[in-house]
Amino acid sequence: MFHDSSRRTFLGHGLTGLGSIALSRLLAADLAGGLATPTHQAKVKRVIFLSMSGGPSHLESFDFKAKLRELHGKPMPESFTKGQQLAQLQGKALNCMGAQHDFSRHGKCGMEICNIFPHIAKHADEIAVIRSMHTKQINHDPAQTFLNTGSIIPGRPSMGSWVLYGLGSESQNLPGFVVLTSVGGGQAQPISSRQWSSGFLPGHLQGVEFQSAGDPVHYVRTPPGNTAESQKNLIQTVNRLNQLNSQKTRDPEVATRIEQYELAFRMQASVPELMSNHGESKETLEMYGCTPGDGSFASNCLLARRLAERGTRFIQLYHRGWDHHGGIKNGIATTAKIVDQATSALLTDLKQRGMLEDTLVVWGGEFGRTPMAQGDGRDHHIKAFSIFLAGGGIKGGKVHGETDELGYGIVRDPVSVHDLHATLLHLLGLDFQRFTYRYQGLDQKLTGVEPASVIRQVLA
Repeated sequence: MFHDSSRRTFLGHGLTGLGSIALSRLLAADLAGGLATPTHQAKVKRVIFLSMSGGPSHLESFDFKAKLRELHGKPMPESFTKGQQLAQLQGKALNCMGAQHDFSRHGKCGMEICNIFPHIAKHADEIAVIRSMHTKQINHDPAQTFLNTGSIIPGRPSMGSWVLYGLGSESQNLPGFVVLTSVGGGQAQPISSRQWSSGFLPGHLQGVEFQSAGDPVHYVRTPPGNTAESQKNLIQTVNRLNQLNSQKTRDPEVATRIEQYELAFRMQASVPELMSNHGESKETLEMYGCTPGDGSFASNCLLARRLAERGTRFIQLYHRGWDHHGGIKNGIATTAKIVDQATSALLTDLKQRGMLEDTLVVWGGEFGRTPMAQGDGRDHHIKAFSIFLAGGGIKGGKVHGETDELGYGIVRDPVSVHDLHATLLHLLGLDFQRFTYRYQGLDQKLTGVEPASVIRQVLA
């Protein structure tokens, strides 16, 4: 277990003897430095998690099933579904629906990828596709909660907060955990801010949501009639009051509050520079296919790279548009077009800048879609779905796991959400079994109490 008591105790007892500027620097160093001692050599420094919110169909992305096409329109064999948990198809006639778009082989590895992802397909030899993911929750919000926190119980820390707790941020002027959202292409399920909560971890570890259009953070600009000097004086005064409060209450959240005020002040200078497209070439903007700040997934991907350059440790992009209960043929093609080029551009851009080798990129949703038709769409499916990984420590051109001939269940190398979390922590140099936080008398872990394993077959 990792303890943070010694430094925090010193800071808490010595608050009144420090000037606020010196205090802010000490706190920044303490909060940014991380508390975990890596147990092995890290393969990556940061994570960019591209969350395809709504449940993208594995059957129209990375898991082609010829037999399913052959049985298109015919009854789903009862042997697959009898006694199984379904969402909106429970108790209804179940008919097979073959892939609505063709697949082709790509790269030296010959990876099968759906033709609606022509740009991602160019990276076939650089990505590792996991076709055997499974999860526990069949509805969106609980499934997102499980994917983000490793628990079906709301209020647990998100994976981004765990990473920031263990390793800290490399940036003093920007949050260490940033969330961006975009929408388009299909039914847009809402995303709750608790998905990036710090839970029982210290409050400063929660994700900070940046707005995709307009000012990225509300009220971050200096108000009219104020100067940077007056802002600094105000923060110093507020922090002196917080220090007096800390003397009385010994509340550890006071240190968090002080750091938040100081970070907000530093962000007033750093965020405008972050959001500026100065220095981005015309070729780069065309590669992503965006106008910076237009609120699109493409713009968010470019911003993710800029955040990564500036030391943000965990960057999570949600694209809300993958819920295709109906009209999946056109709907999934539309959503794929929104994210395909920018995902590819992000991988290319990171590689060109020498950053992909120490960045882990994850692409995937909270669950998959059924092989059975729901009208002209697909229902939620938790027994099998696909994601891909790319970047440092990942074996490119690799397909891991296998589903049955209809893409309903897993027949080889199942991978749980906890396995994914264990692998993420392992690549960051953290032992998922020893990386804990004491809460309610127990050593809590991102991977929970159930068995979990690093997915070593996809590691380089």
